[in-house]
Amino acid sequence: MQERFVDVDGFHIRYLEQGEGQPLVYIHGGGGLHPSGAHDLLAQHYRVLAFEVPGFGRSEANTRSKSYQDLARTMLAAACQVTDGAPFNLWGTSFGGGVAFWMAAAGGDSVQALVLEGPGAVLPEGGIRPAGSPEEMRRRLYAHPERMPAAPPPDPGAVARQRALLDNLGRPSRAETEAAMASIPIPTLVVFGTRDGVIAPEMGRMYREKMPNCNYVLLFDAGHEAAAERPEAFVSLVSDFLSRREAFVVTQRSSLLNP
Repeated sequence: MQERFVDVDGFHIRYLEQGEGQPLVYIHGGGGLHPSGAHDLLAQHYRVLAFEVPGFGRSEANTRSKSYQDLARTMLAAACQVTDGAPFNLWGTSFGGGVAFWMAAAGGDSVQALVLEGPGAVLPEGGIRPAGSPEEMRRRLYAHPERMPAAPPPDPGAVARQRALLDNLGRPSRAETEAAMASIPIPTLVVFGTRDGVIAPEMGRMYREKMPNCNYVLLFDAGHEAAAERPEAFVSLVSDFLSRREAFVVTQRSSLLNP
């Protein structure tokens, strides 16, 4: 992936680009930007643009974004600038799923289709951001952590900046979020791993019930980072959805994907 930068809202935003074709914008989870095999596979058919949220990675501390909506407006502006105003598909993971959700709510005709992977736009009652040792977090993120490559040690400074941003972001109320759900007409795919240890997969039902054009699929034997853990199955599902959109149907009896 080619490393590039775009200047928006006073932020110098890093993004990675790979592939050609229709743009697919990606917003990462709370652990930062770590492309997986799913990105490589999707780049065979799409122009994948993986953005690093200001305050993550090597970027400076972000004390200006006060809410998910603030951050979404910045990331939407960055995506529109990089795509030269062309419509794009949007994919967000976990925390990035929450940001992508609000990008879609504000995006008008810019966002053509939305993929939410283990999204954090809505949390269970009393839900808090998970924490623990690196080993504990791996067990929550993956159904089979022993199969996943070991991650390099995180930079303490980057971790501190990321946590400060997440602590500083105001979370919209449930009522505000549900109202936004009803206002998003674009085709949406919500994907949860059946063994998600961070957000209960059952939360996906709320998106299907509240959003007017939403599909909800459970990816068998995958954890919270389903795309990283089962890239081929995830990409098969997402590619089919992005190409068919409203015509995308899994089955009326079960939303379980078990290829």
